[in-house]
Amino acid sequence: MSRRRHLARTRKYAEEHGHRVIMIMKDPEWEADYVDEVVVADTSSIDETLSAAKAVAAAESTIDAVVTFAEAAVPSAARVAAEFGLPGVSERTAHLARDKYLMRAAFAEGGVAQPRFALAGSLEEAVKAADEVGFPMVLKPIIGTGSMYVRSVATMAELEEHFDIIREGAWAGFTYDPLHDSAMRSYGGGVLAEQFVPGPEICVESLVVAGTTHMLAIHDKPLPTGPTFEEVYACTPTRLPAETVERIAAAVRDVHEAMGILTGPTHVEFRLAGGVEPVVLEAAARMGGGPIYRSVLLSTGVDLVEAALDLALGRTPEIAPREVARPIGFWNIFPERAGTLSEIVGLDRAAADPRVDEVEIYRHLGDHLEVPPRTFQGHGHLIFKVGDVDELDPVFDELVSTLRLRTDPEGR
Repeated sequence: MSRRRHLARTRKYAEEHGHRVIMIMKDPEWEADYVDEVVVADTSSIDETLSAAKAVAAAESTIDAVVTFAEAAVPSAARVAAEFGLPGVSERTAHLARDKYLMRAAFAEGGVAQPRFALAGSLEEAVKAADEVGFPMVLKPIIGTGSMYVRSVATMAELEEHFDIIREGAWAGFTYDPLHDSAMRSYGGGVLAEQFVPGPEICVESLVVAGTTHMLAIHDKPLPTGPTFEEVYACTPTRLPAETVERIAAAVRDVHEAMGILTGPTHVEFRLAGGVEPVVLEAAARMGGGPIYRSVLLSTGVDLVEAALDLALGRTPEIAPREVARPIGFWNIFPERAGTLSEIVGLDRAAADPRVDEVEIYRHLGDHLEVPPRTFQGHGHLIFKVGDVDELDPVFDELVSTLRLRTDPEGR
């Protein structure tokens, strides 16, 4: 998976600077190959994670830094950083970055443009929310990750058809999250009902250094437009006009201020109302997941993992993006339908394409593959590079026609 690159760069960084890498994880597998030691702990509990970190500190005499590349672990990392007086986002900020209802409240208080929203714990409440939010309406988990169990509904009939499925998945799908139990109690098993904002979707990667935001890359996300919102295709640099980019940069700063983000990498997602006005969908107090690390590195030359580790150690990272960014695209690969993986078509051909920087399929023949909204993670990824931004979309279309995951229905 893409996290292999994150961990490999972390290991190399540690060797260069004379540190050991110790991972706290519940069920380590391949990750153990990239670290000096694994401490097994129930990372679905912030308290258990902190206890494990204290044991590490006692054995090592000190902890120099704490960092995570995983969304659900952001509050645990903040707790450990606070306990040992290490650089990192505050526990309040970490909580806002994971609890999307509190995030919306923070944006409202900070005057950040965002969709209309409401909390719905039942179909009856969702019907009432529709009067305020309007159709199309997006249903989403409060502590979800990626776009799992996120779906738009365009009519009352669609709301009635999908609400219970989304509500149940929004909690059953995230039991590993350290905030799951407390959020379930706080919100009574409810979900967010949000206004659907028409317009292009983008995500923004930034580094915040001593309270100053350095916007590094904007990825255009031409797909999808609903009813599910998995990240299928993204490309950078953005093709938006300079005036719109300036609006986005200001909006990112406003998001950081509203959430209290003073240090570290961030990943912020927007829709552009009318194609120009940024409306924040959500924000993460960590770097973007999946192939984004590699995409930003290839495009701008900035190593987000190195910068995140510098900041976690109290160092000032060197931020020197290329004057002209290189056009890079990536594809998170899903099959057309859920089922048993029966054939991987075109993998060798795609891997041999000189425009392809990296292609990997995570699954094996016979594995069951889910599709959104029951999963947010692609079952593979492909990163490609072109000479001009105008080539991005045509090359993506060509690669999609080359490589496919074929599935057979279960029980066939």
